[in-house]
Amino acid sequence: MDNDYIIFLDEPQLHEPVLVYALEGWIDAGLGAQTALSNLLSQIDNEVIAKFDTEYFIDQRARRPTVRITDGVTTELVWPEIELRVGRDRDGADLLILVGPEPDFHWSDFVDAVTDTADHFGVRLVVGLGAFPAPTPHTRPLRVVATAPADSEHLLPLIGTVEGDLEVPAGISAAIELGCADVEIDVITLWARVPHYVASMTYPQAAAALIDHLARIGGLSLDSSGLQSAADETRLRVDDLVTNNPEHAAMVEHLESLADESEGTSFGDPVPEPEELSAELDRFLRGEGF
Repeated sequence: MDNDYIIFLDEPQLHEPVLVYALEGWIDAGLGAQTALSNLLSQIDNEVIAKFDTEYFIDQRARRPTVRITDGVTTELVWPEIELRVGRDRDGADLLILVGPEPDFHWSDFVDAVTDTADHFGVRLVVGLGAFPAPTPHTRPLRVVATAPADSEHLLPLIGTVEGDLEVPAGISAAIELGCADVEIDVITLWARVPHYVASMTYPQAAAALIDHLARIGGLSLDSSGLQSAADETRLRVDDLVTNNPEHAAMVEHLESLADESEGTSFGDPVPEPEELSAELDRFLRGEGF
């Protein structure tokens, strides 16, 4: 494949793979997307087959390399890398996994490199993973909603959506969605709705839900049992925090009432007003929570 911004180390023969990505650097409430991606990589054998030109895509003052110093001697710099990995699920289905930091520069060229690669390997579906803080209680099942461009709109009923108009800051996933649409590759982004008051802590419920929905939308055989066990432990910790704080308990009761009585998404969840969702994102970016 001829692209100036990606270097291939291997050229595997793949059969209609699913391309999964969750790039670091934008909103990831409860570390849901990165935890899901780490879990995915840990449960399948995988190897690097390509690296992107991070000199071109990454601001190295914003994402500084790590230096190794031994007895005062500088021995090594470890640079941030964007990698494409290949693996197979438990039933032998091919997977491509895009990992690394979100590019700082040249988003259009990055999206072209991703879509050229997807076309080269005959990718049948591109799936992004994300998580955002939402006005929802931890005492109810965590919901996943989806976004997709118009050409992939047929995938949305399989997951569910937030209805209505929203304007929020964009991450690279939005650019990848539209880039895939331009080359007629099906694409969907899965978003875990993480209770806003736990968005700054690791919340494995979000990762487990993303893995389960990835398996369903991609027709893949994946295991979320380890994440489910961690989620049970986290639920107990959050229960303790809420029980010991009357203000938090009242807030959770209010959110439970909204979740039980309101409808709006295809799963019956309350729809946050655009201003409310923007406020939760702002709270998360400021690091507020328990």
